[in-house]
Formats: sequence, structure tokens, C-alpha cells
Amino acid sequence: MKTTSRKKKTWRIVLAVLALFVVIRLALPYVILHYANKTLATMDGYRGHIKDIDLALLRGAYKIDSVYLNKYDSASQQQTAFFGAKMIDLSVEWKALFKGGIVGELVFDSPTLRFTKNKVEPNQVQKDSSDFRTLLNNFMPLDVNRVEINNGRIAYIDEHSSPKVDIALTNAHLLALNLRNSYDSTSVLPATVTAQADVYEGTLTINARLNPMSPRPTFDVNAEVKNTNLVKLNDFFKAYASVDINRGSFGLYSEAAAKNGRFDGYVKPLITNLKVLGPEDRHDTLLQKIWEGIAGGVAQIFKNQRKDQLATKIPFEGDIKEPETNVWFVIGNILQNAFIRAIQPSLDHEVSLGTVGTRKEEKKTFLEKVFGSKDDKKDKKKKD
Repeated sequence: MKTTSRKKKTWRIVLAVLALFVVIRLALPYVILHYANKTLATMDGYRGHIKDIDLALLRGAYKIDSVYLNKYDSASQQQTAFFGAKMIDLSVEWKALFKGGIVGELVFDSPTLRFTKNKVEPNQVQKDSSDFRTLLNNFMPLDVNRVEINNGRIAYIDEHSSPKVDIALTNAHLLALNLRNSYDSTSVLPATVTAQADVYEGTLTINARLNPMSPRPTFDVNAEVKNTNLVKLNDFFKAYASVDINRGSFGLYSEAAAKNGRFDGYVKPLITNLKVLGPEDRHDTLLQKIWEGIAGGVAQIFKNQRKDQLATKIPFEGDIKEPETNVWFVIGNILQNAFIRAIQPSLDHEVSLGTVGTRKEEKKTFLEKVFGSKDDKKDKKKKD
């Protein structure tokens, strides 16, 4: 009799614990959702909201459904859209867990990052990035080791220009691996980042290797923009340059590396098949036609006639705190491309971690010989 009574009591306790677990499991998403929305509603300089949260305890994950984050002006109480996503999946990264690392991964579905004209200064972007990382840390209890972005969009908007500017990278995909160095710990650059996006009939590709755990920036990255249709960006050119493009394709090739507080690299922009003034501008004002004629004439003078290409190569190197760019070298490259040889539309594969800090002896351009380079002037001042 006592044994039967004891068994009944044990079963009651087990059922009570299970019932409590079920209640907690059902209530937990609402508790987390309430906490999250309360946090988003009281952030300094921001306001946000989450529609729903789904838990997956067996997978060690939870999903944030339909989230947005706006910049908030406390004086005017106006909100400006900044970030939004259809879904964010936060979970434990099993690959790292099997190797003894307890880290997390983030997967963003259809995120949008929106910059406006008055919010793209370097200090503001740095603040936004810092605040965004702080926000993610509040929702992700583990160090993030893997990040994936699917169908992303990065937009730049100027609502006060004429015409209004609204340009964007679309259909972006990014995959960042081993950000916390949870495996391949012997590698100098253990983390990898690859990204692709559509840029107005063209494509953007980024490949990077880096060491996020290094106290100083340590990375090796290259980027390519190919076949962007400049006509699709006419609102941008009309607003900021008072010209519209009738034909033209844009490309950009860049390599950069950094270590021990030093960096080295170059940017190589190219414009091909450019046409500024044409029959399409017959309804423009006289002053507009004159200005576009000047812009088109300058481009015609400095382009490589054989390849119908306007291009230059802008090298940069120096200390992280004091970047240096030789202006005369840039101008000289424009002239070289126009009259001597066309710059090749591809990466030069001349920058890597091993080249950082090893300044190469460059041939002086004609303009440098006449006006003198920045280094020549520094040397002269030292002698005086």
C-alpha cells in the first residue's frame, strides 16, 4: 500500500515537473519577446520592434521574426529607417562545438541597411556599427563565430536632393567564418569573408582573410565591381554633378592588406564606353548642355581612345592613423592610361600581407617631376 502511494507521489512530481516545463516552454518566447521589445524601445538614439520570436531548444537556437530598428531624434521625435530583417536566426555553431568551442552563429534573411545623406559621416557610421554590435550582443549570449546574410540590401538615400537619390546594392550574400578563431587556430589569418551583390546590372565580389582577434587590424582583402550600368545611376549624377549619363559602364578593382599598424593597397576605377551629351539631352537647358558638353569633352580628352576607357590607379599606404595618397601619382596614371597604355580591367595581385610596410620605389610621373611629390617636399623641409 505504501509502495503504491509512493509511486503515485513520484508520478505526480514527474507530471508536475513536466507540466511546469511545458508552461515555461510556452511562456518563454513571450517573456523573451517582451524583454527584447522593451530593450528596443528604450535604446539611446534608436527605436525598434520585433514581431515574434520562435524557440528551438533542441537545436539551441531562436529565431527573431520581422525586426526593424530606426534612428530616433529625441528633439523632433522623428524616426528614420535604419535596419530591418525578415528573419534572424541565432544559434550555437555545431562545427565549433565539436572542436571544443562554445560560440554562436547568426543568419540574416533579407536584411536591409539604410544610410541617409546626413548619417554617412565616418564618425556616425562608426557609432552606428558600434551600437549595432552592442544590440546583437544583448540578444546573442555567445561570441559570434559564423555570420551569413542572404538576400541583403544596402541603400543610400538623400531625400532632400533634386532629384531624390535612392541607390542600393541588392541581392547581397555574405558568409563570414571562424570570426572567433574557434578552429584553424594556427593560421595567421584564420577568418574568411566572402560577399557578392548586384550593382545595377553589374556585380560586386569581395574576398577577405583576416584575424579579428589581433589587437591591430590584420587582413588581406580584394574587391571587384564589374559592368555597372552608369545610366541606372543618373539620379545620383544629376543630384551631385548636374550631368546625366547616356551611356557608360563602371568597374572598380581594389586590393588592400594591413598588419602591425601599417596598410598597403590600391583602388583602380575604370569607366568604359562613356557618353555624356547626346540626342537624349535635346530638352535640357542651354547651360545644362554647355556643362554636360564640358564634362563629356574632358572625359574624351583623358580616355584611352583605342579601348574607349577612362581609368586610373590610386595607390595608398601608410599608418592606420595617417593614411597617405600621392595626388600627382593619381593624375599621372590618368595621363598614362590616356596616352600610353590602357589600365587592365582586373586585379593586379600585387598586394598581400607580405607586402605591407615594404615601400616600393615608384617611377616619377611627369607631373611629379615638375611639381615634386609629397615625399620630396618632406625631405626638403628636413634639410632646411
